[in-house]
Amino acid sequence: MTQNDKIVVGLDIGTTKICALVGRKNEYGKLEILGLGKAVSEGVVRGMVSNIDKTVEAIRKAIRQAEEQSGIDIKVVNVGIAGQHIKSLQHNGSITRTSLDSEITVEDVNRLTNDMYRLVTPPGSEIIHVMPQDYKVDYEDGIMDPVGMSGVRLEGNFHIITAQSNAVNNITKCITRAGLEIDQLILEPLASCMSVLSEEEREAGVALIDIGGGTTDLAIFKDNIIRHTAVLPFGGNIITSDIKQGCMVMQNQAEQLKVRFGKAIADEASDNEIVSIPGLRDRTPKEISLKNLAFIIEARMEEIVELVYSEIVRSGYANQLAAGVVITGGGAQLQNLVQLVEYLTGLDARIGYPNEHLGKSKIDSVKSPMFATTVGLVLAGYQALDERVNRYTEMTNSPDTRVVNEVKPVQKASSGGGFFNKIIERTKGMLIDDFDDKQQNY
Repeated sequence: MTQNDKIVVGLDIGTTKICALVGRKNEYGKLEILGLGKAVSEGVVRGMVSNIDKTVEAIRKAIRQAEEQSGIDIKVVNVGIAGQHIKSLQHNGSITRTSLDSEITVEDVNRLTNDMYRLVTPPGSEIIHVMPQDYKVDYEDGIMDPVGMSGVRLEGNFHIITAQSNAVNNITKCITRAGLEIDQLILEPLASCMSVLSEEEREAGVALIDIGGGTTDLAIFKDNIIRHTAVLPFGGNIITSDIKQGCMVMQNQAEQLKVRFGKAIADEASDNEIVSIPGLRDRTPKEISLKNLAFIIEARMEEIVELVYSEIVRSGYANQLAAGVVITGGGAQLQNLVQLVEYLTGLDARIGYPNEHLGKSKIDSVKSPMFATTVGLVLAGYQALDERVNRYTEMTNSPDTRVVNEVKPVQKASSGGGFFNKIIERTKGMLIDDFDDKQQNY
């Protein structure tokens, strides 16, 4: 089964929307989007499931739309997880090998990594990702890839990400009730990284800021390795709430004001521009100054960016980010946000669009920053975040490595494979008929 035969589905369970994306690799190695399904998310608060039934219904609706658009029978999905409960820590582990003469193998590295999953975590939490930083063989440190070296003692520094067990269980319960299976559970900022960051940026040092509806996620890369992750419990929805209170309008009106007229820097807004909002029953329309609107948005955005920057400083990598900051997520579409981030952090900034890995698709809307996480979840079905994992997989071709786990989307999409086979067979039939007709004409 080749990469091009595989069909992968990403499911982003967000605070504002639940999104399902069906994709496969084309002959050029780019991701081709086959179907997109969206549903309003009413059962999720700040990245955590708060109402099982509403979330299940929204998942079913998004999956149904994606199935109708792609013609694929969806059974298995890659799911994103976020929320304030996400914690990260650094840990050092080691194993002692029995043979000095033999080379360090992929199995040795995997054994060391798997040992990290046995760490004792605080009650009610569990490890969802173990990401290697660097290794130490006997007395030699700073080794990125120890496979093939000789040594008795193998040590490794690991970045470990934990999540609340209840949050993981609730997501699992929602997916199961919707009639689906989970292939991989992936931290959302890591998924976003896969879709919007280039290899050069990850090498040079970059901070990804993913501004969603309920949370703002942070991931820091240096030397092509994930160094720090954090999830902050503030996002675009809190800005909408501020507008609702500050301008005394309805929630949906506040959201439209933010999306259509909002600016992150108040000085960029005109003093004279006024927007008229329809009044409630038998009441006169309400006039909103765009300058006041910008002041409300700027105050909250400043707070969010400063919280993110303090997290960057806490990571110890604030002075090592040559590639600066990449902003993505639905909140990245706010006007003048790049200028505000550059002003408050002193780092270069750009908006991250998930189009670097995308090929020609019928659905252009996925190139918006709000779909960065979902596109990343699909890409995770084809490649690992750490390139060393890809290399080790190719070296071993062991039946219990990532590659076999990725066979699930193929199984789930078997009817989809049949769908494409029918098209191919039908096309072949048409070509043969055309050829026969031409032969008769001659």
